[in-house]
Amino acid sequence: MGIFYKIKQLLFVELRIMKFKILSDCKRTIGKPMLYHPLLLKGKGTIQFGQKVQIGVIASPNYYSHYTYLEARNEKSSIQIGDNVSINNAFSAVAFSKIEIKNNVLIGSNCTIMDNDAHHLDRDKRHILPNSKEVIIEENVFIGSNVTILKGVTIGENSIIGNGSIVTNSIPKNVIAAGNPARVIKDL
Repeated sequence: MGIFYKIKQLLFVELRIMKFKILSDCKRTIGKPMLYHPLLLKGKGTIQFGQKVQIGVIASPNYYSHYTYLEARNEKSSIQIGDNVSINNAFSAVAFSKIEIKNNVLIGSNCTIMDNDAHHLDRDKRHILPNSKEVIIEENVFIGSNVTILKGVTIGENSIIGNGSIVTNSIPKNVIAAGNPARVIKDL
């Protein structure tokens, strides 16, 4: 098993990373993240990476089976990721307007951020683009695994979002929030 097994693993992952680079169609990408996991960049908007942005974690779930998906849907849409951000496997973010992840943020596996509802609730308007509200993740935030963050949310600096939470309203700084919907459960 030894060295040949490790070489096969590395080759498999590198080929997957290359495949998703080829499939990416976002032409307005700024910066270059460190890729340990496949990354698909889609849309007509801007996707910007700061310094030392890590995509994927080797010793974590979904490493061999999933990929990271970032979409800045329209020409005015943007996803901005600050410096020293670590994003675990199977992360997705879809921006119709703006998603901003500031410096020193940690994001667990299988998380989703959306600044829109994707479709109107009114059945007669489901083919019309819904309203969007920007999402901001302030500095030093820790987001656990399996978290969903919805439109119009700001998560205050230094806060922690517990595993499995669905964040529908803004969270203040320096707190732990968890649940469905997420609510503050402890001050830091």
